[in-house]
Amino acid sequence: MFFKLVSLSGFIASIWIVAGVAIAGYLYGGYSHTRQLCSELGAAGSPTEKISPVINNYPLGILFCIFGWFLIKNNVSLHVVVVGWLVVLHGVGTLIAGYFPMDADPYTKKPTRECEFHTLAGLLMLVTLVLAPVIMLFGDMSPNFKLFTVICLLLFLAFMVKMVQEYKNRGRIGLYQRLSYGAQLLWLGGFSLVAS
Repeated sequence: MFFKLVSLSGFIASIWIVAGVAIAGYLYGGYSHTRQLCSELGAAGSPTEKISPVINNYPLGILFCIFGWFLIKNNVSLHVVVVGWLVVLHGVGTLIAGYFPMDADPYTKKPTRECEFHTLAGLLMLVTLVLAPVIMLFGDMSPNFKLFTVICLLLFLAFMVKMVQEYKNRGRIGLYQRLSYGAQLLWLGGFSLVAS
């Protein structure tokens, strides 16, 4: 039972984040899921600065690290082991992003040191979950899962481009951040189900 839960920790994390962000957004009061970044829930001075990392970043970071450890320990192939390490790094980035809050204004010209650490951690999170599915495209996967992987990557790229545009226009950046990260987590959750 415990081993099964460990093998599904990537899938659990993909579900957890939806609930965690929804709860933190509710506690924030007046928070816009379409116009505000997820990180603004834990931003310096926000109403949920302390609670958001506790219900989001810390448990998610642990779940990602557990799933990465499961992939490394399973040692099915070199591709899976590399992906395992990338998932562990994604978990570490998630923990760091929770510990160091972003600035209250995502458009600030001079970010604080904490915000710079938060941004670097976010970049680590982004890169690791882009590389992981790309690497698995060259691994031993079924044609159906390879197609699923390609679809998730294309969705991620499309939503990421839209997110950058919305950031420049100060528009619905939150919506496209959720959709782009959601495409990455959809892949991770699917991979967790296949790997379990």
